[in-house]
This record gives sequence, C-alpha cells and structure tokens, in this order.
Amino acid sequence: MTYVAVEPLAAASGYAERPSLLAGAVVWTRAPAGGPVRAVLPDGCMDLLWHEGRLLVAGPDTRAYHPQGAPGRWAGIRFFPGTAPALLGVPAHELRDLRVDLADLWPAAEVRRLTRRVDAAADPLGALEELALRRAEEVAPPDPLLARLVTDLDAGRPVAETADKLGLGARQLHRRSLAAFGYGPKTLARVLRLQRALALARDGVPFAQTAARAGFADQAHLARDVRQLADTTLGELVGRP
Repeated sequence: MTYVAVEPLAAASGYAERPSLLAGAVVWTRAPAGGPVRAVLPDGCMDLLWHEGRLLVAGPDTRAYHPQGAPGRWAGIRFFPGTAPALLGVPAHELRDLRVDLADLWPAAEVRRLTRRVDAAADPLGALEELALRRAEEVAPPDPLLARLVTDLDAGRPVAETADKLGLGARQLHRRSLAAFGYGPKTLARVLRLQRALALARDGVPFAQTAARAGFADQAHLARDVRQLADTTLGELVGRP
C-alpha cells in the first residue's frame, strides 16, 4: 500500500513523516507553520495521536476530515489498515469518522500515566512510537488475512474475486471488514483506489491516465469519487489544473 502525505506541500506546512519501527505503520509530526491546515483524506488507516497534553485516536474516515481550532503541535502514528483495532481493543466501526480521547477507550488512570510520559519526553513522537510498540507486544499479532485483503484490493482486484481467493463468504468478509477497517470491503476498495489516484496524479500523471491506471471507469468517475471522498477536486488536491 502506498501512503500519500496528508499535505502535498509537506515542508511548507510543517508536516513530516517516516516509516515506523512498528511494521507497516508511519509516524508523523506537524508543527504550526502559519499556513492553512489541509483536510485529512480517507486512507483506510487509524491514528494514535498526541496533541499538547492529550492522547487521542482518529478513527477510519469515510470522507474528508477538516481539523478545527489552532494548529498546535501534533505527533501521530498511522497504523496499517486493519491493525489498529487489535492494539486499541475496540472495533474500527465504533470509531468511524470520529476523533476520541484515548481515555474513552482505555482506563483513565493508565491514559494519564501514558500522557505524562509522552508530554515529558524530549521527543514526543519517539515516546508515542514506543507506546505503540509496547502495546503491540501485549496483544495478538494482526490477522495476516487482513493484510492480504488490503494488498489484493489495493492492487485493484474485485471484492468478490478477493473474497473467493481468501475463502470468505460475502457476509463473513463484510463482518470482518467492519471490525478491522470500520466499513465494508467495497468502501475500503474505493478508499484505496482514491489513494492510488492521488499518488499517480502527484507524480505528474495526466488525469485521464490516472483514472485508467488507478481503476476508475473514466476521468468523470475519478472526479466524482474525489469530490465525494475528499470534498474537493483532484486539481485542487495536487495543485494543478
């Protein structure tokens, strides 16, 4: 799966990311940079966040999320699709399109202790990553079937074909997808297709070719999906007409 930076002008916006020590995850920071804070687009992922004295969880998005309030300092770990629910101990669909305090999911005393540790760290991002790594050691590893599902859908394979390949019935696949990703496999495939298109367009691929290579019926189909999922146009997202 290809991650696409939330903000195309990353350096100018104060956003930076790198691969995490936790397999498949990405860690990122964002500092106030004076410019507008861009929308967060659906990507199939969930994030554990630190924001100036708070630990939060960003659930899976089905539409663009527009941050509110003063930007402030942020650090986050973005988990590979389907892996966060086991770490957090909550089904993904319960957090769909939500941002919640970690204390709403874990014992408040434990969250206060963890928050103090991250707040006091010289590198809050490193402390947040260490928290996730320790948690990963305490829970069962992610179901490898989920990773295969993401890989196949991200490659553009149809949902029905993928379900047959994995030996899952339609209802079973939908139920497991809700718990792991927050929505059904068709929505996951749509979100991953959007991310493929963004990666291609930001590499300079013409929009018509982007639509064909990403798996859309045509450029108009691409434009509709971008408008519905990202609340804007592809040209506005990548900074070209």
